[in-house]
Amino acid sequence: MPGGRLTYQDRQRIEQALADGAGYAEIARRLDRPTSTISREVGRNGGPGGYRAAAAHRATAHRARRTGPVTRPAANQSTGYGRDAAAVQAFEQQFAALMIQSGFPRMTARVLVSLFVSDGGSLTAAELVDRLRVSPASISKSIAFLERIGFVSRRREPGQRRDRYAVDDGLWYRAWSLRVHVFRTWADAATHGAAVLGPDTPAGDRLQLMGEFFGLVCRDVERITAEWQAFLSTRGLPPQPDPGAAADVGGPIDVDGPVAADPPTTVAEPVR
Repeated sequence: MPGGRLTYQDRQRIEQALADGAGYAEIARRLDRPTSTISREVGRNGGPGGYRAAAAHRATAHRARRTGPVTRPAANQSTGYGRDAAAVQAFEQQFAALMIQSGFPRMTARVLVSLFVSDGGSLTAAELVDRLRVSPASISKSIAFLERIGFVSRRREPGQRRDRYAVDDGLWYRAWSLRVHVFRTWADAATHGAAVLGPDTPAGDRLQLMGEFFGLVCRDVERITAEWQAFLSTRGLPPQPDPGAAADVGGPIDVDGPVAADPPTTVAEPVR
């Protein structure tokens, strides 16, 4: 299983790839694994020249028996309340795949989904490493990206030494509100351009249509935003502030992916 423990068949493929002269990165791509997993596996089992699948598999089984089973902390589980563990895992995979299709880096999507499905809404970096079976560096990179685009906040409980990374219920509203401010800027710019070029000219007419389109989008989003605030009121929840009022919309505009200062860089981590 990609992202889980290496199987005997995986180790046979590693042995054959090493014999063919493939490097760790190439083997990792073939197996859909992090390069660190391959380098660690080969390094602890004879190195590139002495790696043997059967011996490596036996050694791993021996280490597992010697150390005993590892019990994951309860904070990492999303299967409380009598939930079906298999159904929860399937949902996590589907939700992460949806985020990846929307433009999120693979590892970042997995981290964000893990935070969403945790009942507390927050996890430490160590809990994310344990939950996703990846390196601390992978978690750090993903958290940095999520913090930069405002999807994750960092907090520390009194008396605790470790930061916790959290999502909250206003996440999607903030992303939505920031987008409408960008669209309004486009509408204003296009309308101004139409006036400069002349509304009766082909170029001016093109920009006028663009301005009308984005103006319509803005009005529609503003209507939905008002309906959402009214819905929150029926739930007895406080209104959510408009983050776009103080947003700097003069920077790069990304209309295809999440609102971000920098485009995402794909991280080669499998969705489990």
